[in-house]
Amino acid sequence: MEMKMNKRAVGVQVIIVLSFLALAFIYCAPVMQGKTLLGHDLESWNYMAKETMDYNARGEGQTFWTNSMFGGMPNYQIAAPMGQYNVLSYVRNALGAFPFPVSTIFMYLLGAYILLLCFRINKWIAAIGAVALGFVSYNFIILVAGHVTKANVIGYMMPLVGSVYLLFRGNKWAGAILTALFLALAIMANHVQILYYTLFIVLIFGLIELVYAIRGKQLRNYMTSVGLGICALLIAVGLNAPGLVSTYQYSKATMRGESNGLSNENKSAAGHGLDKDYITAWSYGVDESMTLLVPDFKGGASGGTLSANSETAQKLKAMGVPNIEETMKDFQLPLYWGTQPFTSGPVYLGAIVCFLFVLGLFLVEKRTKWWLVSVTVLTLMLAWGHNFMPLTDFFIDYVPMYNKFRTVSMILVATCLCMGLLGMLGLKAFFDPELSREKAKRSLKYALYITGGLALLFWIVPSLSGSFVAQSDRQLGGEYSFLRDTLPADRMALLRHDALRSLIFIVLTFGVLWMYLVSKLKLNMVYALLFVLVLADMWAINKRYLSDKDFTIQKKTRQQVQPSAADQYILNDKSYYRVLDATVNIFNDARPAYFHKSIGGYHAAKLSRYQELIDYHLEGEIQMLLASLKNGKFEEFPALMKQLGVLDMLNMKYLIYNPNAQPLVNPEANGNAWFVDSYRLADNADEEIQVLGEIDTKREFVADKQFAAEIPSIQDRDTTATILLKSYAPNRLVYDVNTQSDQVAVFSEIYYKDGWNAYVNGQKVPYFRANYLLRAMPLKAGRYEVEFRFEPSVVSTSMMVSLISSVLLILLAGVAFYFGYWKKTTVK
Repeated sequence: MEMKMNKRAVGVQVIIVLSFLALAFIYCAPVMQGKTLLGHDLESWNYMAKETMDYNARGEGQTFWTNSMFGGMPNYQIAAPMGQYNVLSYVRNALGAFPFPVSTIFMYLLGAYILLLCFRINKWIAAIGAVALGFVSYNFIILVAGHVTKANVIGYMMPLVGSVYLLFRGNKWAGAILTALFLALAIMANHVQILYYTLFIVLIFGLIELVYAIRGKQLRNYMTSVGLGICALLIAVGLNAPGLVSTYQYSKATMRGESNGLSNENKSAAGHGLDKDYITAWSYGVDESMTLLVPDFKGGASGGTLSANSETAQKLKAMGVPNIEETMKDFQLPLYWGTQPFTSGPVYLGAIVCFLFVLGLFLVEKRTKWWLVSVTVLTLMLAWGHNFMPLTDFFIDYVPMYNKFRTVSMILVATCLCMGLLGMLGLKAFFDPELSREKAKRSLKYALYITGGLALLFWIVPSLSGSFVAQSDRQLGGEYSFLRDTLPADRMALLRHDALRSLIFIVLTFGVLWMYLVSKLKLNMVYALLFVLVLADMWAINKRYLSDKDFTIQKKTRQQVQPSAADQYILNDKSYYRVLDATVNIFNDARPAYFHKSIGGYHAAKLSRYQELIDYHLEGEIQMLLASLKNGKFEEFPALMKQLGVLDMLNMKYLIYNPNAQPLVNPEANGNAWFVDSYRLADNADEEIQVLGEIDTKREFVADKQFAAEIPSIQDRDTTATILLKSYAPNRLVYDVNTQSDQVAVFSEIYYKDGWNAYVNGQKVPYFRANYLLRAMPLKAGRYEVEFRFEPSVVSTSMMVSLISSVLLILLAGVAFYFGYWKKTTVK
């Protein structure tokens, strides 16, 4: 079939794409009233990125370091300006030009549409499939949570899979350029875990293609596709080199990287991979997989609402609670009763899509079917996590990088993609004129019996799903003890309701397709009805988890980050210091970073040395401090701080204990830099971190013996010597030094060798690590400037790689156009 492009065909495609945009705007109607969606993760990003964004906006340069959290850290995974030479940054910006989350939902639909077109599915079935795949409930639930990067990669992973398919089984040049394009965009979106799961889909596809290539003696053709795919991979990686290389370098120093040498009794999870319990905490239950077909099979969300007709509502009414209908609208109840700690909602693929998936099992050709079924089964079992440990153990222990990620249930995004794709391919095969009526009818009946039968079974006998009792029910006591009786009944009612709902959609879909088979409906009418049914099914379920009430006025959003009275007091101090905000979860909340240089923060990849400092020293010092304040002994604060040398060396000047009260000022903070009298050398990391808690950090420091050659002996301490911070920027610190004799200075700044350089009067000089994670430097007698600059060479070098890759991408696009369209290449 020769590919033809004409004005009418292009016009229809444009209309379909615009209809996707319209659907996204209609779903997110509040954005047209000036409202926005601000989930927890997006809100946290606004906090942690504030210093970087403000500095870059001033036009004084660009910073790749922020001091707003954990004493300081690279901002590679926060808001680093990495895309200036990446030509696809313009494409990304164009796709994100619409208000959030309109732009993301549009990308879901567009990405799914491109995926299906790559499989040579006609545009009308592709439009149906775009809604089916784009409106998977998980895609919308993560938007409420603010998981923007995850959502963006899901949007790109769908056309990426289609592009790889096109590369091997269609137009190789078009497949190569599209693979480079969508892989580069997916990498740029910066959610490695989703991209990693996409790799599972691609690798299994590649293996099956290799088997068929060997059988069909098409190995040369296969290797050509592999070669073009490698070129596309290299270009995509090259385009994103600044982010990838810097993150790879940084990752070695993070919680997920290399060990710092602490023994087993002292080390935490930092730097040693993730613990199995941590990896598998969010594991989908084996029976919970039924949510793909019946959304409330396990009760829905952990915090959900019930109707006024529910058992719980009737019990409350009997207890004399007035206005029961209004009460139930806002009464959040623990409806989820699955194996996960909690959940914001189920992964619902859609009753119709499950029906079509089973149809596809009988109609789709083996080569494609076994690829998609293999990925579906594997990823579904991996999503079970600790509920299916033999497979999970194998992957954690032997599959590269698998132990770097948590929330194993996230792999269901791959399950849904493969099931949805097989379903649309099944629909395509169903409408194939060469398919016999008998086989079509038989396959249609089997799909009805299997999916409809399951839904019917759980509607009639819901107790087959279990007891409807959640582990958390045991905690219900006192005035809420009655919920132990009512919640199981309500959970059963939810399951029965959704089982019947799914059965109705399956029967309606079966009826539409059957009417087509018996020539009662024309094809165009069938397409229209299927589109409406799929949209109605998915739209209603998603509105349970992302509805108009989740949007808020932008002005109100800005008000949420207004400084408290305590913040305002501290902001009047224009010097450079750090703040401990005890009114939040100190090491899991980024809000203080919006206003201050914070001791704490929130980030999934903090420096491992800082995490170890938290585990070994900071948590203990903070608990001691807060225990004293809890007893109202504020007058003891200055004396207590004399005992807390680690917090002092981190220059903790202010403690917020009440957002509406004046913060406590720490008179014992060591300051930005100080001279010391003596030092100790530690034989290993255990000794270094232990000695840190024993020394007076104002007068002494401890260093690993590997730095012994860089540390001069300290003779006479010049008591008149001064070292003062003269100028501050997140990536540049300038100190005035005045000393009459040689000294050693310790700086209250995080040691990170891959980027921080030290200069004395413009000449580069060495420095070393002291006190486990700070910087220290020998200084000669005299008066001069000491300057620290964050100059990561990895960024400047990789920027050039990105520029070269942008040029190569443009050249590849030109070649693809020439071979793919100008020469009218025939698609097999």
